[in-house]
Amino acid sequence: MNFAQAVTDRTRRLNTRLCVGLDPRLGDYRDAEHLRAHTLDVLEATAPYAACVKPQLAFYEALGLDGMRILEDVCAAARTLGLPVLLDAKRGDIGTTAQAYAQGWLTGRHAGAALTVNPFLGFETLTPFVDTARASGGAVFVLVKTSNPGQADLQGHGVSERVADEITRLNAAENGEYASVGAVVGATHPQDLGAFRARMPRALLLLPGLGAQGATAAQLAPAFDAGGTGALASASRGVQYAQGLEVRGSVQAARTFRDELNAALA
Repeated sequence: MNFAQAVTDRTRRLNTRLCVGLDPRLGDYRDAEHLRAHTLDVLEATAPYAACVKPQLAFYEALGLDGMRILEDVCAAARTLGLPVLLDAKRGDIGTTAQAYAQGWLTGRHAGAALTVNPFLGFETLTPFVDTARASGGAVFVLVKTSNPGQADLQGHGVSERVADEITRLNAAENGEYASVGAVVGATHPQDLGAFRARMPRALLLLPGLGAQGATAAQLAPAFDAGGTGALASASRGVQYAQGLEVRGSVQAARTFRDELNAALA
């Protein structure tokens, strides 16, 4: 199965729409090995409640070579658990540089099956990412309207809608329930979710901002299709550090988010 199929299948089988983010911060640990062990423990313990896992690349890059080795371990463990990996890197560039980013972060042991990408250098810069994702059975999630308050400086006002329309155009070339080009639409914009869902009918929506950024599961129903598919609500700090470094707290948080999302769709 490709990424979209795998996520949708897992959503239906396990009745979960939660994307667990893993954003390990070295300052919370004794050393890199402690960080690695805790992150892998959280991943394994929360997997039954997750439709996919989303490592945030910045936190691994910050650790240098140790971080890249830890990222490989996280990706390998997720694959063993049957969890699709969505790497949050927000890459975007032109020409051969975009192609190198696509190859680097959509193929290989350290890479995800899916990648977040930035379209604001122009739509042609998406082509290497989309082509690589299609060839590898992966996906890209294009920034449309992000969860941070400062997004209003550049997003919305017709710009986000243009990006959404380009995603729909790209997906028209594919068959299947959901296509390989998804969209990042912040869970912190509940008033916009229904419109973007309608505008991108075959795109998976990634909804960051659940938990620590203030979004609640009860607001997110308009992002989903009938049957509760088509979107992934992401929580990172609110799961990994729900109760400090207590893995039991992470499990409880993941279970609660899953149940709240399901209740919102009931």
